Amino acid sequence: MSVRIAPSVLSADLGRLRDQVEQAIAGGAEWIHVDVMDGDFVPNLTFGAPIIRALRRITDRPLDVHLMVRHPERYVAEYADAGANVFTFHPEATVHVQRHLASVREQGMLAGLALNPSTPLALAEEVIGDLDLVLVMSVNPGYGGQSYLPQATDKIRRVRALLGARRSPAVLEVDGGITAATITEAWGAGADTFVAGTAVFGSADPAAAVRELQRRCAVTV
Repeated sequence: MSVRIAPSVLSADLGRLRDQVEQAIAGGAEWIHVDVMDGDFVPNLTFGAPIIRALRRITDRPLDVHLMVRHPERYVAEYADAGANVFTFHPEATVHVQRHLASVREQGMLAGLALNPSTPLALAEEVIGDLDLVLVMSVNPGYGGQSYLPQATDKIRRVRALLGARRSPAVLEVDGGITAATITEAWGAGADTFVAGTAVFGSADPAAAVRELQRRCAVTV
């Protein structure tokens, strides 16, 4: 299993977006993560399709879009057209989850489901065959710069066990409080993809920060 780092532009300096994204990619970042928040499902308001289009002009790396919004199904076609490659939403934010996952795939994107700290794993288990990605939130969503919740480690282990039992090739991603000090624990529990905002873009050298996150996983192999 190889490690994948997905720096979150939520923590980037938007005035230097191209420079910072290019630095992260130079360090080996495989995906670029975009946090979409509506100020309703979570207490913050962030990006939409325009930032996805802007990032698509900057890089051909996969754009990993995480929607923390109500009725995410309204944005499937728009975000696919803007250049998103991964479309992840929360099961609590909508109804007919399976239908919307299928719609995401029909638009040519990977379909992901995000699990908040209090969201039971059973909600993902019921649609595991429709998932390309499971995102374990290791903080309560809404703000960057939060600390990793220790109980997330056990959920990561349980998701990895579920994926193994169902022979699912889905990506297991973790988002929240990922730093050089916490990534090793999450990696050891079975995660393969890590969203890191402040740890990368809050650093004076985003490229070096990405390499350090990768290194922390490599030393546990």
